Amino acid sequence: MKAEWLVPLPPRFTTRQAMSIGTAGYTAMLCLMALERHGVTPDRGEILVTGASGGVGSFAVALLAARGYTVAAATGRAEEAGYLARLGAGRIVPRRDLEAPGRPLGKEMWAGVIDSVGGIVLANACASTRYGGTVAACGLACSMDLPLTVAPFILRGVTLAGVDSVYCDAATRRIAWDRLADELPEGVIEHIAHVVPLDAVIDLAGDLLAGTIRGRRVVEIGTAATR
Repeated sequence: MKAEWLVPLPPRFTTRQAMSIGTAGYTAMLCLMALERHGVTPDRGEILVTGASGGVGSFAVALLAARGYTVAAATGRAEEAGYLARLGAGRIVPRRDLEAPGRPLGKEMWAGVIDSVGGIVLANACASTRYGGTVAACGLACSMDLPLTVAPFILRGVTLAGVDSVYCDAATRRIAWDRLADELPEGVIEHIAHVVPLDAVIDLAGDLLAGTIRGRRVVEIGTAATR
């Protein structure tokens, strides 16, 4: 294995906790770092997190709240409101509010956005980002298409910051993991992630495709479900 692919395990985390965080939590931290890099501080206003009950979204909500940001969590599942509030969301935004075809520019609402959805949701998020705000885009759960105009970028100075977790340089990866060790509140990992046995993955795959999974699942190799 190439040495540059590897990151030392922070002393705070067990291997199970590291797998619970996984690419999702690490990507959420990269998104937070992108917002900070572009000057989006807690005093600038509310941060929108799309796909908030998923893996990236759950960790993004928790990390932002821990840093003092006010978080609006967008989800299509109203039943997850309590879960998201416990992670630190200040309010819940129904996903349908971001799914309708929007105007080139909407009402200025967000100081920043962490988006793992793409498609029309990302387009509407950009159109409603405040002057000088930043949208960190890291996913395509909805679509790879991006049906928007240049209006948010040339009239409001909005930055669309792409976040890549695969080819990110080793130094930045280590910073992200060190910050996860320092900034994730106690109990958050256990709240977001649940361990499942290997023989449960077929059923789990159906839930994943149906979009009904909350947070993260860690598959424990060598264990079986209790019958």
